[in-house]
Amino acid sequence: MIYICGMNQSNNSLKLNQGLNLPVMEAFYTIQGEGYYKGSAAYFIRIAGCDVGCHWCDVKESWDSDIHPIKSVDEIVQNVKNKCEIVVITGGEPLIWDMNPLTELLKENNFKTHLETSGSNKLTGDWDWICLSPKKRKIPLNQVYKKADELKIIIYNKLDLKFAEEEAKKVSKNCILYLQPEWTKRDEMMPVIVDYIMNNTKWKVSLQTHKYLNIP
Repeated sequence: MIYICGMNQSNNSLKLNQGLNLPVMEAFYTIQGEGYYKGSAAYFIRIAGCDVGCHWCDVKESWDSDIHPIKSVDEIVQNVKNKCEIVVITGGEPLIWDMNPLTELLKENNFKTHLETSGSNKLTGDWDWICLSPKKRKIPLNQVYKKADELKIIIYNKLDLKFAEEEAKKVSKNCILYLQPEWTKRDEMMPVIVDYIMNNTKWKVSLQTHKYLNIP
């Protein structure tokens, strides 16, 4: 019995390492509230596990992958709403895990794959859209900068504007640049962001509109 249990644990670990199984905190159908695709219907899959750990993160319960159920990519994709075109893989930090099996299966089922990442780990998966949100605690890998379709910098204080400019130099010229106020600082930082963008017009405002709409 102990031997069989050990084999099962080893097999589960292997499938996790291969991306065939993934820890999933939650999955839900809603409206994308941020960035270029804001206002679009999207199915969100929140992958558990994070190696960045921002102090202002609003889903800290996603950090520990051990407390969330492990699901096969087949089960994950079967639960995606058929009426939905866009599937957003978010976290946590999804790139802790191999995203190739999940995105391959989503593509086979004709879904558009979108990634929300800090870029802290090797880029895996086949993506139609990548939102890169760099964090000072762990700077993104170079390969992720080159693939980013949009760069989203969270503005907690004025010093983050300098960080934003440093990060903007690393992405491609076609990457869309967003400044987004940290939610608890939005009243304080929004006037700062507006003034900054009016003087630095390559940037756009991103808002967490889903929170204003009171939807997931």
